[in-house]
Amino acid sequence: MSRGTVVLIHGLWMTPRSWEGWAERYRAQGYRVIAPAWPGIDEEVEDTRRNPSRTAGVGLREVIARYEEAIRDLDEAPVIMGHSFGGAVTQVLLDRGLGRAGVAIDSAPVKGVLPLPYSTLKSAFPVPGHPTRRNKAVPLTPWQFHYGFTNTLSEKESAAVYERYHVPGSARVLFQSAFANFNPRAATKVDVRNGRRAPLLFIAGGADHIVPPTLNRANRRLYRNSPAVTKYREFPGRSHFIVGQDGRQEVADYALEWAAHHAYGRG
Repeated sequence: MSRGTVVLIHGLWMTPRSWEGWAERYRAQGYRVIAPAWPGIDEEVEDTRRNPSRTAGVGLREVIARYEEAIRDLDEAPVIMGHSFGGAVTQVLLDRGLGRAGVAIDSAPVKGVLPLPYSTLKSAFPVPGHPTRRNKAVPLTPWQFHYGFTNTLSEKESAAVYERYHVPGSARVLFQSAFANFNPRAATKVDVRNGRRAPLLFIAGGADHIVPPTLNRANRRLYRNSPAVTKYREFPGRSHFIVGQDGRQEVADYALEWAAHHAYGRG
C-alpha cells in the first residue's frame, strides 16, 4: 500500500527527468510519485531539444492548469514539490487549496517579491533582454547554463548535466514573471494571508545564482502575516541544480521528512 502521493513539478529549461533521483528515492520508500511535464514537453529530452517548437508560447497559466488538473484527478491530496518555476507553481496550487503540504525548492518568486539580485538578472537576461523572443522557445548556451544552474560544478561536470537535462524553455514564462509586479492579474498572484492553505517549506541553495537565498527569503517573508505554517531551510554551497548535484539525497530526504510530518503526522 502506498504511503502517500508526491507530485513533482520541474522548472524552466528542464523536464521531469530532472527529478529522476528524487522519484526513485521516494518510490523506494513506498510513495507513489507523479512527475507530469509542462505543456509541450511530453517527449524525452533529446526529442524536445530537436523540436522545441511545441514549448514556444507556453505561459504560466497553462503550466499551472496542467498540474491543477493532474492533482484534482488524484484519489488523494498529495504532497506537492516544485523546483525553480515549479516552486512558484507549488505556491499557487497551495493557495488554491490543493495539496497536504508543499515544498518550494529554489523557487522562482511569486507576485510581490521585490528584490532582483544581480546574479538573477545575469542568469535570465538572455530572454527578457530580447523582447522579440517573447513567444519563442529559447535555449541556454552551455556557458549560460553553467553560470545559472551548475556554478558549483566544473565545466566538464556542467557539460554532462547540460547534455542530459537541458531543453529550450518558453520565453513567455520569464516575461510573465519579470513583469508580474506590474500586472494586477499576474499568473503568480497568491493570497499571502491565506490561513487555510497547507504547510509550505522553502528550500534554498546557498550558492544558487538564479534564485539566491535573498530571493527565497524575500518570498518567504511575503507570508509573514499568514497563520499557516511557512518555514525556510537553506543548504550551504548548493547551486540551482540542487535537485541533481552531489548531496541531493540530503535535500530530498529533508524535504520528504518535513512534508510527511506536516501532511501525515509522521516523524
